[in-house]
Amino acid sequence: MLWASLFTMPFGLSEPLFVPEYWAPPSLFDLAINTGFDIESLIFCFGIGGVGVVLYNILTGARFSQVSETYRRSPLHRHHRLAIAAPFITYPILYFFPWNPIYPAFIAMIVGTIATILCRPDLKTKTWVGGLLFLGYYWIFISGLELLSPGYVERVWNLDALSGILFFGIPAEEFIFALTFGMYWAGVYEHFTWSKSVA
Repeated sequence: MLWASLFTMPFGLSEPLFVPEYWAPPSLFDLAINTGFDIESLIFCFGIGGVGVVLYNILTGARFSQVSETYRRSPLHRHHRLAIAAPFITYPILYFFPWNPIYPAFIAMIVGTIATILCRPDLKTKTWVGGLLFLGYYWIFISGLELLSPGYVERVWNLDALSGILFFGIPAEEFIFALTFGMYWAGVYEHFTWSKSVA
């Protein structure tokens, strides 16, 4: 969990891609509005990265185990590095289309998810279940935020630039983010460490 959290934390530096086009969150010293960067995004990414990797294992009791050398040399894994990099290649290409920057993020994570399943079919179940688990976790998290600070979503998210579809007062885009992030991130540890989750 710690390894995944540390690996995910630097993605908080991508915040200028989303402020103010997607949202404009309050931040310490008003950094988000003034610079696009903020400390809270680093903390947020640190938190979701570790959780996204271990939720499946916690709920199923699975443990990480190394895959065999024979499995690593399987023809499926010829494009192992490309599968890992797929979302990071996809996002910059799609970013320059005239749409809100959150949408290429969804597509990039879906591309990464598909690449993961094609390269590591053994991660298929963890990918789907991990995505749904993270969606549930994230829904509780963001609902709590709105419950503790009513009207927060309307004040912070740029709803005019989004689909306008709300579930429980929360933009559909947040739920799509949670599902796609959870699906891609559920198997990222196994990809990098050549391991698998074993019941």
